[in-house]
Amino acid sequence: MRAKKRSSGALAAASAPSAQASDGGAGLGPIVSSRHLAEGASPALSEFEFGLILVSHAFHRWMVRAMATAGVADLSPLDVLVLHTIDHRGRKKKLADICLVLNIEDTHLVTYALKKLEQLDLVKGERVGKEKAVAITPAGRAICLKYREVREALLVKAFGATGFDEATMSSLAATMRALSGQYDQAARAAASL
Repeated sequence: MRAKKRSSGALAAASAPSAQASDGGAGLGPIVSSRHLAEGASPALSEFEFGLILVSHAFHRWMVRAMATAGVADLSPLDVLVLHTIDHRGRKKKLADICLVLNIEDTHLVTYALKKLEQLDLVKGERVGKEKAVAITPAGRAICLKYREVREALLVKAFGATGFDEATMSSLAATMRALSGQYDQAARAAASL
């Protein structure tokens, strides 16, 4: 019950007027990376985007360092994402499927990651008809499990102390997925102009 109250309080603070939350009421405005964008119709969207920038970069740093702690250094954030995607549900994956799941338009980026992961013997490619499919190797599976151990020890336990419960996190994730659709639609519209 206590975690729920803190979680609700944390969300209330996050949704409070930005000027008061960020500067003690001095009226300086929301915390954003680009003031010229925040002066438009939705300052809150600019504030969300700045938060997203910070979270995405922190998440990328985390993935790289956690994977190094698990035993494989020099992987990029995309390499780590591709590895975990291939391990997901223990099924072979085609390039197009990996790109679709990760919402990656530039297939050459995933192709490069696959080559790197194959050279490290973490995944193995094989022909399935006319297409290539990749599967996790025993070494790749072991690294993914070690990454999970590191994640549980260093991130999950610390996250529990923030007061965000599972329902709150799930709701935030659903909101972010919905917003990704809005950004994708806007990108398609911009490409057609």
